Amino acid sequence: MKNTTYHSPVREDGFAEPGDYAAIGEGRSVALIAPDGSIDWWCAPNIDSPPLFDRLLDPEIGGFFQLEPQQPYTVTRSYRQDSNVLETCFTTDSGKVRLTESINSTLAGRLPWSELARRIEGLEGEVALTLKVRFGTRAETCSPWMNETTHGNVYHVADLMAMLRTSEEVEITDADDEQISGQINVARGQRVLVALLVTEKEPLAVPDLAAIDERIETSHLAWCDWSKSLSYEGRYAQHVGRSALALKFLWYSPTGALAAAATTSIPEGVGGEKNYDYRYAWIRDACLIIKAFAFLGALEECKAAFSWLSKTIIRHGVRLQACYTLEGEVVPSESYLPLRGYKDSRPVRVGNNARDQLQLSMYGDMLATAELFVKAGHVLDLTTSRLLGELANCCADNWRQKDGGIWELPERQHYTHSKMACWLALDMAVLMAKEKYIEPTWIGRWERERDRIRDWIESHCWSESKQAYLFYPESEDRLDASLALVYRYGQHVNPSRMLSTYRAIEKELGHGGPLVYRYSGVEQEENTFVACSFWLAGAWAALGEVAKGEAAMETILETLCDKGNIETFNEMFDIRSGKWSGNLPQGLSHLALICAAQAITEQA
Repeated sequence: MKNTTYHSPVREDGFAEPGDYAAIGEGRSVALIAPDGSIDWWCAPNIDSPPLFDRLLDPEIGGFFQLEPQQPYTVTRSYRQDSNVLETCFTTDSGKVRLTESINSTLAGRLPWSELARRIEGLEGEVALTLKVRFGTRAETCSPWMNETTHGNVYHVADLMAMLRTSEEVEITDADDEQISGQINVARGQRVLVALLVTEKEPLAVPDLAAIDERIETSHLAWCDWSKSLSYEGRYAQHVGRSALALKFLWYSPTGALAAAATTSIPEGVGGEKNYDYRYAWIRDACLIIKAFAFLGALEECKAAFSWLSKTIIRHGVRLQACYTLEGEVVPSESYLPLRGYKDSRPVRVGNNARDQLQLSMYGDMLATAELFVKAGHVLDLTTSRLLGELANCCADNWRQKDGGIWELPERQHYTHSKMACWLALDMAVLMAKEKYIEPTWIGRWERERDRIRDWIESHCWSESKQAYLFYPESEDRLDASLALVYRYGQHVNPSRMLSTYRAIEKELGHGGPLVYRYSGVEQEENTFVACSFWLAGAWAALGEVAKGEAAMETILETLCDKGNIETFNEMFDIRSGKWSGNLPQGLSHLALICAAQAITEQA
């Protein structure tokens, strides 16, 4: 993989740039590592647990786990090929070391405890490093404390137990209730291990260091084995492979749920209030990730995620909620933590009030995902088949309502994207009923309602003066880039109008370029939305403008992958400053890359 180089120092007022973080994970949790060797974010044992390390949101009181050279240094980082094991090289005037990092697993799956391993190898000369661990206080709601045992010091952080395990070469200079300090001198040929073991409300296993060190390589082999099992053979294969590995971070293996991202409250625009908690499973995001996994040939993840979605929806009733916890429960309502926030961007949120929104596009997400699932050669069970029929009927009943739209806005409107997604839902229901995948009893009704939706859209959402479908009727010529996601409507209803809309989106929301903002007027408070940009590239290709789609894809990749990022994408990218923003790793950003690559491959 491409190396990414940084020069120390890399922080501003205690903060690293969001786009400078690399991720490691094991299918249950995700840790974010800054270029200066500091793990600034880790929710253990699960993605949506309270953070053990949260320096990302508050440099003064947040927890972190840092290994950093004591001299000025240069950093070069990359993931191993086909793997999520991260390698970082620190080069100083006195020498060079390689730091290899992994949240370990086994070839049979995740461990029954969390094992964050960091191996340091001397490559040249000698390098002195500082070790520092400061445990988080869960926004000052708990006070970590140390317990000396015969097996070593055990740290208690609320319901967590943690133990730092180190090689003999590591000199611990200070250890108290709140933090651990130490130093390490690593010479050429030396190999030193530092690992953190964590468990929640369970006894703590203490494996020997050799086993932990070996599991770094075992984890690497597991990642490689998964990567090589993928069947994607299309365009942009290297970028698709890296995005596949990023999506795998968000696949919560205990249940099959798919988190939208691994963080909360990383602002869409620094200093603004658009700082949301994305550590939950959105129906929309999960459906789109399943679509990406289907293109990749990741059968196990497709099946597990789709089954989790169906069972969760059935358990909570057919009325769709926008999001659920990774265990399939109701997402907590928003609360606000007394933290500084990333670069003073507040509030810092836990929970998400989007759970209560009506989002009509979810019907299209579910039915289109089911159609893709069966089209790939899989078989629906009777319970899921009946659920899909019920969802189609609910869509037929509810499509006339105003909703919060795909962007979860507080203003309920007849959003054009929502109506097109409802058209898609009923079109997919008709198609699956004709193929005998779902009960055909209501097929006549679905056809008639689908056509009514089409007529309503063509009558109310099209602007002759703008030559584009509007954000919503009477929205004063405002545009919405998410219409790139429903290109099928354009393919089957009015290709010329949809292409004209995409030209208007590129001109106005992208200022003539392929990186676009979500909707008209939003650029004053946030940055270009990575997923929309890839969606538009794929939509061009799907509607026959293959060369335009290819050109857009090349420009997006050149822009995003040449800005100090090792392809762990955030939600947004600021084309004005060249900096990233929003939560990460962002599932929508990575799945959209995969889907755009697939669309261009199919048409080309």
